[in-house]
Amino acid sequence: MVRLDGTFFHRDCLEVAPDLVGKVICRRLPDGTILQERIAETEAYRGTEDLACHASKGRTPRTELLYRESGVIYVYLCYGMHWLMNVITGEPEQPQGVLIRAGEVHSGPAKLTRYLQIDRSFNGGSFVTHPDLWIADDGFRPALRTDVRVGIDYAGEYWKNRPWRWIADKG
Repeated sequence: MVRLDGTFFHRDCLEVAPDLVGKVICRRLPDGTILQERIAETEAYRGTEDLACHASKGRTPRTELLYRESGVIYVYLCYGMHWLMNVITGEPEQPQGVLIRAGEVHSGPAKLTRYLQIDRSFNGGSFVTHPDLWIADDGFRPALRTDVRVGIDYAGEYWKNRPWRWIADKG
């Protein structure tokens, strides 16, 4: 397996999101154990115009990471109880990212982060350089299907219905 480098993430989120499906997210625990799970589902969030993207509400301390370099890890608390994990993509100052929505075994973004023991301490790190959290490619390429993003009714019909969710198609 080869660790993904900065050039992989330095593309538009609509290119990175489908390409992340099938990659393997790896987490080294303090005792040296390495947890791995294949990414099965992603969602793209693209810029200030995308009303489902956190950046649409303006530049704030919470959204500042969206404006950073590609590969940055963006972890936030959802509903006050679930950590969700994203990767920043594209160019600095053009906020966009990809939510890692599910793994092959752990469906749902909160179940995946719970399994990987991800919390706010990873926020602001980089998948490119972090010693304990990275994404690797072992050459596997699943068939994909698209669907609308989940849980963003607040964004309105147009943004809610963008087919910006990619899912490994199990046939």
